[in-house]
Amino acid sequence: MRIAYNARDLPEAHIIAGLLAAHGIESHVSGHYLQGALGEIGASGFTNVQVENEDYLEARSLIAEYEGASLENGDRIPPTEDAGEFYARCFLMLLLAVCLGFVLVV
Repeated sequence: MRIAYNARDLPEAHIIAGLLAAHGIESHVSGHYLQGALGEIGASGFTNVQVENEDYLEARSLIAEYEGASLENGDRIPPTEDAGEFYARCFLMLLLAVCLGFVLVV
């Protein structure tokens, strides 16, 4: 499987998965539990939509159409590729700090 879309949040990932399903492409939304690790804070950059390798190009084409339609309507600006990496690094640094604090206390 390949990551076809790096979603801003969980609802957006499911919108994309629904779009792909409507066109006969099976997908998997990953990152459910990573979002929950931050509690009620709206975590972003952790949710991905994955598709099978043979469906990747068609999925990217449909997603590009979706992004173009969204931008024409002024709904949203698509996240950059670096945004997900930035949030992942921040999350890992936070996790490392919590683990280090736990080790120092014990």
